[in-house]
Amino acid sequence: MVPRLKNIYKKDIIPQLSKSLGIKNSMKVPKIEKVVLNMGLGLEGNDNKIMKVIEKDMSNITGQKPIITLSKKSISNFKTRVKMPLGLKVTLRRDNMYFFLDRLINMALPRIKDFKGLNPKSFDQNANYSFGIKEHVIFPEVNFDKVEKIRGLDITIVTNTNNKVEAKALLDGFNFPFYKKGAN
Repeated sequence: MVPRLKNIYKKDIIPQLSKSLGIKNSMKVPKIEKVVLNMGLGLEGNDNKIMKVIEKDMSNITGQKPIITLSKKSISNFKTRVKMPLGLKVTLRRDNMYFFLDRLINMALPRIKDFKGLNPKSFDQNANYSFGIKEHVIFPEVNFDKVEKIRGLDITIVTNTNNKVEAKALLDGFNFPFYKKGAN
């Protein structure tokens, strides 16, 4: 099954971007390469029961098993030791990425309480877009009744362009809910 957003990208977004950005070659049109999700655990990473529950939630959200990120060195002020679990990370590519983005844009983000939109200035110098979500329970795959603690989630959308204007136009084509300047 081909993802809906992938079809929209190929049929609608590529011609629209090539026309508006003045790009003649369709292979030079900006595209999303991958989506990276990261959930930090802090000191809760030591508890195996909590780790299993969080790992299950993260795999339900993404449809892919997360990787456990480990500390590289000991830092006494943060009470960490070498190879201590600090968080979970998932990298989505190809069809899984498009399925996740579709659920994120159309189902999860509208469920955020008092949601006014995403900040359009959150692009880094490589034109990748990053934002945080305070509650991972906004995803319909997470069973709210079985969640012991609500956790945050960082999402980074990696593009193949280094131009922030092109990257913003690409995400606008996918109907990312950016808030408008001057709107309250």
